[in-house]
Amino acid sequence: MQIVSNAEELREHIADWRHAGDHIALVPTMGNLHQGHMSLIELARKHAERVVVSIFVNPTQFADGEDHDNYPRTLDKDTRRLKRADVDLIFVPDVETMYPFGIDNATSVKVPVLSEELCGSFRPGHFDGVSTVVNRLFILVQPDVAVFGQKDYQQQLVIRRMTEDLNMPVEIITGPTVREDDGLAKSSRNQYLTEAERKIAPSLYEQISAIGDALKGGERDFESLAQAAIVSLGKAGFRPDYVSIRRADDLGEPATDTAKFVVLAAAWLGDARLIDNVEVSV
Repeated sequence: MQIVSNAEELREHIADWRHAGDHIALVPTMGNLHQGHMSLIELARKHAERVVVSIFVNPTQFADGEDHDNYPRTLDKDTRRLKRADVDLIFVPDVETMYPFGIDNATSVKVPVLSEELCGSFRPGHFDGVSTVVNRLFILVQPDVAVFGQKDYQQQLVIRRMTEDLNMPVEIITGPTVREDDGLAKSSRNQYLTEAERKIAPSLYEQISAIGDALKGGERDFESLAQAAIVSLGKAGFRPDYVSIRRADDLGEPATDTAKFVVLAAAWLGDARLIDNVEVSV
């Protein structure tokens, strides 16, 4: 396993693999790896001979007052875990490598509309930072496939749209959400939860799952379903940003004859902002 921090050395490895005819998979991360990340790496291995994992806490996707400075950085632990997973290369760039002209002067990529609602409306500019850094990773790593998690549902749709719109030769693969035994989606930010909050946290998944069951049962009063969940989450101790029912393919507003929905939610619990979603086919 190689650990690389600069673009020149990365390109040398990529060139060698290309010369050998190997396919390359990229799993972008911000580190502090958990089983959810590892499942994406396992999925990547099924689609390529070479697997690259990037670890970069991207400053452009954090707004002022968010947790960029406090985001857990566990590179030594992550490296040991990735070595056991037989990853071929870990790319650990610094800010200067990713943004050589500085963050304020960086060329950015914006995916209109899709990146501006739901989490995009509560975290303005967040998805601009995501699409910009992923675009740069794609240019540097030149992957055949890139793997993202379903937990970040809106994010993977933004990346898909960017890839299609810019005709990038990268296949986007989405891996299923990995959950704790009580249903809580695994997340690096779960460690912000206190013991008491951790006991409450699975309620987020329970609420959106209940909406999913209602949709399967024929209920189509989308607004009432979402508002009832928001009220229930508030009573449980959450500070909900949103609960929303959307079309699964493009996050558009659903109709009564929509065949595939996604129920998405984001809510604060103490210092942790939790997101989750469930897909529903009817």
